[in-house]
Amino acid sequence: MFAPKKVVLAYSGGLDTSIILKWLEIEYGCEVVTFTADLGQGEELEPARKKAELLGIKPENIFIEDVREEFVRDFVFPMFRANAVYEGLYLLGTSIARPLISKRLVEIAEEVGADAVAHGATGKGNDQVRFELSAYALNPEIRVIAPWREWELSSRTKLLEFAEEHQIPIAKDKRGEAPFSVDANLLHTSSEGKVLEDPAMTAPEYVYQRTVNPVDAPDTPEEIEITYATGDPVALNGKALSPAEMLTALNELGGKHGIGRLDLVEGRYVGMKSRGVYETPGGTIMLEAHRGIESITLDRGAAHLKDEFMPRYAELIYNGYWYSPERDMLQAMIDKSQEHVNGTVRLRLYKGSVNTIGRWSDDSLYSEQHVTFEDDAGAYDQADAAGFIKINALRLKLLATRNARSK
Repeated sequence: MFAPKKVVLAYSGGLDTSIILKWLEIEYGCEVVTFTADLGQGEELEPARKKAELLGIKPENIFIEDVREEFVRDFVFPMFRANAVYEGLYLLGTSIARPLISKRLVEIAEEVGADAVAHGATGKGNDQVRFELSAYALNPEIRVIAPWREWELSSRTKLLEFAEEHQIPIAKDKRGEAPFSVDANLLHTSSEGKVLEDPAMTAPEYVYQRTVNPVDAPDTPEEIEITYATGDPVALNGKALSPAEMLTALNELGGKHGIGRLDLVEGRYVGMKSRGVYETPGGTIMLEAHRGIESITLDRGAAHLKDEFMPRYAELIYNGYWYSPERDMLQAMIDKSQEHVNGTVRLRLYKGSVNTIGRWSDDSLYSEQHVTFEDDAGAYDQADAAGFIKINALRLKLLATRNARSK
């Protein structure tokens, strides 16, 4: 049996990871180091530090880091350059956070001389795959401990009994069955389980945490302008913003107008289907805006090729292959396509919808002279279309002739 001396745990400060912390110490007799990432989940993280100290973790073994800028700049923005959507709808809010957490777990393990990392993902979900594939890609020698696949704490009752036995504080709302579980970061909120498990039942309104009900959103539309540079949003209404500032501002706008709600039954990588309720207000606005600026700056061939590869790219992220060579290859192609994706998009936000209503760029491929219904001053000779059509129709005519003979 593997016996680690020191383990770096992805620690939220919640009940489950607090139980895992103590279980690691008891089961393996090892020293535990905690890592808590501020990904913009909207929670105060200092309680996680106090909780870890209360459970006996040395101050020097508690890592709490604000990684919001890195998260948006190095993970969210590259993904949005691809217009990545999983199964046609999901903007991958949970999936894209896992490689960053794994990266820091592995880096901290090297810094403190730990021989293993641990996470609190269950054996039924995708996150266990994402955490572990990322960790092994970054350090093939690292060991990963997944308590949910090992321990015998198979029920909420057993978890609470373990917590009480080892004097782990239990919040009052944790003694009953939680109505649903939540994962959150700056890109989205994800709610699953319990009241959401029956896909035939409408999700209760209290599940939504970042967006107002579109019915209750303002009755007056709001127009905004987003400026892009090489495929990334860099300014909102003329004001330059950092990546995390941009997503934060768009979240606020989208939430106010009820934008970005999604009720989805998705195909998990581990084989089962699951129902999740997602809120991605800022991301939904970014996707529309990026499509808007690409529509005038990206060549048709490049745009269509990108769209062909997008489902594969999205699937790689969903399944945990951010650090794979195939994702790197696709990213290089995507980033190459964004060299001239510069300019500004005007959008209208209104009662759950976001629509592009204007776009302009110094790198635009749009030529009003060529498409005008008025006199184009010789920019396009319409007679040329006849030969174009004849050449492209040739194979269809030959096929039709052959098929007529065969009848």
